[in-house]
Amino acid sequence: MSIWMAMLIGAAIGVVLTTIILSHSRNGRIKAEYEQYIAELELEHQQALAQAQKRSVNTSRAVLKGKMAEQMAPIMPQFEYLPSDAKFLGDPVDYIVFDGYTDFRDGDGRAEDIQVVLIDIKSGGARLTKGQQAIAEAIQQGRLRFETIRIDFED
Repeated sequence: MSIWMAMLIGAAIGVVLTTIILSHSRNGRIKAEYEQYIAELELEHQQALAQAQKRSVNTSRAVLKGKMAEQMAPIMPQFEYLPSDAKFLGDPVDYIVFDGYTDFRDGDGRAEDIQVVLIDIKSGGARLTKGQQAIAEAIQQGRLRFETIRIDFED
């Protein structure tokens, strides 16, 4: 074999080895970059998950406090009606109050003094729902009536 042929084979082997080595180092760099990127994404995900859990707990607490406030409202000083006049509904409004009914029933009041009041209890920054707003508007516009429904059971 001639010296030129040996040099050519040696150069080819050198090029192949250099290409393989450089390829591996470049792939290693790219792999390291992506592993770092994935680690950053995992950290961001963990932080977002922790924040979502915290928001969920805070929202749950607010809902529970609101439900407690709804149930306790008749014994709170802000509730201006007799608890015996208030009937809890829960949805779409919290209470229907027959203001003056207890006095009338006990013989201390007049039928003309009875007022029907729908009340929704809110705490914190809570606002009326669209449905509650629609109900309030219907009452303010006089779209209200009393009906009697008779159910007859045949023997």
